[in-house]
Amino acid sequence: MSVGMAAPRAPYACDPDRSRGRLFAEPPSKTRSPFRRDCDRVIHSTAFRRLKHKTQVFVFHEGDHYRTRLSHSLEVAQIARALARQLGLDEDLTETLALAHDLGHPPFGHAGERALDACLRAHGGFDHNAQTLRVVTALEHRYPDFDGLNLTWEALEGIVKHNGPLTDRSGAAVGRYRDHGIPPGISDYVRAYDLELWSFASLEAQVAAIADDIAYDAHDIDDGLRAGLFTVDDLRIMPLTAEMIAGISKHYPDLDDGRRGAELVRELISYLIGSVVSEARGRLAAAKPTSVDDVRNHGEVLIGFSADVAQAEAEIKAFLKLHMYRHPRVMRVMGEAEQILFDLFARYQKVPGDLPAEWLPPDSRDNEAECARRIGNFIAGMTDRFALTEHQRLFDSTPDLR
Repeated sequence: MSVGMAAPRAPYACDPDRSRGRLFAEPPSKTRSPFRRDCDRVIHSTAFRRLKHKTQVFVFHEGDHYRTRLSHSLEVAQIARALARQLGLDEDLTETLALAHDLGHPPFGHAGERALDACLRAHGGFDHNAQTLRVVTALEHRYPDFDGLNLTWEALEGIVKHNGPLTDRSGAAVGRYRDHGIPPGISDYVRAYDLELWSFASLEAQVAAIADDIAYDAHDIDDGLRAGLFTVDDLRIMPLTAEMIAGISKHYPDLDDGRRGAELVRELISYLIGSVVSEARGRLAAAKPTSVDDVRNHGEVLIGFSADVAQAEAEIKAFLKLHMYRHPRVMRVMGEAEQILFDLFARYQKVPGDLPAEWLPPDSRDNEAECARRIGNFIAGMTDRFALTEHQRLFDSTPDLR
């Protein structure tokens, strides 16, 4: 099959005509499939628009050309659609999951998540995946008959389980949730609407998850180069990127560093997409799933890197952690950003009246947990600049974050 051609719909793909439906029944759309409708609802949500001013690595005012959560999500969707097209999966559901996967992220990237997790530790902590579920099931207020977006079961499952099962068959938490249990935002919801936390998610969700990894690797290299945290030649330390850089230098010996970096990023994305398609086809041929339920019950992911590519991809992540995420400049700004959220959380707890009226629980004095969670929801929904504005309103001194 030509690389540019879409594969026919595979028997193990999610079929919108066989969707398990929505928690709140709605008449079908005359013009859109259920999964296309999901995607459109995500795009038109308030939380999606806010991603424009939420940090990826660099705070929004450090430069107009660095990635934000919005541009990252769009790049994840582009990669995810390319993978879904090659593998015969439902592109609309894949795009929905790619665009929705970061809706629950707070301001200031992972620094904001660490701060809110610490603030909410006594009340179940903060998990951006659980927060995304809250956003699409409760915190969006756009429809007259329900809170949230009333997405299909398949979309909600993919949001919650794109990184694999959360529990075993007995309900015991596994993986990253083994130590602290399933976050309340998920555990509370599945009591009303079972998302089968013990099974693997659809291939569409697995594709969205690996597209996230590919996008991170590529655009964080691009942003790190633009910020001057490292150079193209620094990336020669890794065999995969060294080979690509050598090939670029051979074909374009006089290319400037900006274009060398851009060409490297393009080649890296193409290489990783191709390797995932090849590996997935091999795993699918061996597993022989004939339905999406076969995928869910397979016992391991079917979308992934081969062992050698996984090693190369891990080396890229290790490089970025050392040279970008742990760079003194980034660490200083993120430390100050964490403190901003600590300050806001403590202030709202001490003076609940500083919260907008709609975010106050009925009686915050009698329900500490509910009050803390509402404060967490309010802060998680903030953009970087709104968090800074709120801090400036409530405190005498606010860091510049530059």
